[in-house]
Amino acid sequence: MLKDIAQKNKLSLGLFFPIEAYKGSIPTMENQVSLAQKAETIGFKALWFKDVPFHDPMFGDVGQMYDPWVYMTHIMSNTTKIQLATGSIVLPLRHPVHTAKSAFSIQNLSNKRLILGVAFGDRAIEYPAFNKDINEKAQLFRENFYYIKELEKSYPIINTSTYGTTNGSIDLLPKPTKHIPMLITGYSGQSLEWISEHGDGWIFYPRNIRMLENLMEEWTDSLIKKASYWKPFMQSLYIDLLPNPDAKPKLIHLGYQLGAKYLVNHLKTLESLGVNHVIINLKYGSRSADKVLNDLGKYVLPYFE
Repeated sequence: MLKDIAQKNKLSLGLFFPIEAYKGSIPTMENQVSLAQKAETIGFKALWFKDVPFHDPMFGDVGQMYDPWVYMTHIMSNTTKIQLATGSIVLPLRHPVHTAKSAFSIQNLSNKRLILGVAFGDRAIEYPAFNKDINEKAQLFRENFYYIKELEKSYPIINTSTYGTTNGSIDLLPKPTKHIPMLITGYSGQSLEWISEHGDGWIFYPRNIRMLENLMEEWTDSLIKKASYWKPFMQSLYIDLLPNPDAKPKLIHLGYQLGAKYLVNHLKTLESLGVNHVIINLKYGSRSADKVLNDLGKYVLPYFE
């Protein structure tokens, strides 16, 4: 449930698959179940699964490679309480009925552990393979998003220009036992006002502190205008955690190489600015994931329980 990873004025930590450092696009995917179990044990609140249908060598990352729903089911069966989150399902490239069917099934089978991050995708080369017009991806995202929302209702009446219609005579089963939070990634072609009104939260990318301050101010103002209540803000962060806790930070792609003390300080700064959940990615690390998780559990996670 969303409240298990995101509470106002507090920060929790999640972890992206693959839980490993690797060069190039393709991970080894070794020991992922045991690492996921360790992440759950030491206090991570969510495991995040990417949706990457194709290997684009120019992009440099295929995520966990396996289909997100299949792999999530695999990890679900080997964990007990940690939240299972998509980061993010590319809505325009999937039919909303199939996405909803998978999401509702996972939600019920996992005892309400699913959080649905959604996006319109950042790999333009994939759109022709699905016979979708990339120039229409913002509209496709909205249609898909609304369709999934309507499928939570019984015998919905749905009209879309792309994904089909229902006239109220058929229903999608199973229904989720509880509303599935849908968090919007980036802008996905929408205005911030639309995101704050229709999404259950916002996932963004690492930004410097000044840019983050401005972003949080805009998000808060938009929530006041469109939602009238608080919704969480989340972001990703790549880290290369060094064995020396006092190692000073150096910039890497979308994150930092640093020691545990500076990581805690950085996360506390993010928390003070209103960030509610940080999704850690170990891709650019220089140490084994097992050792990094040990240090995170000992030096970092106790500050964010």
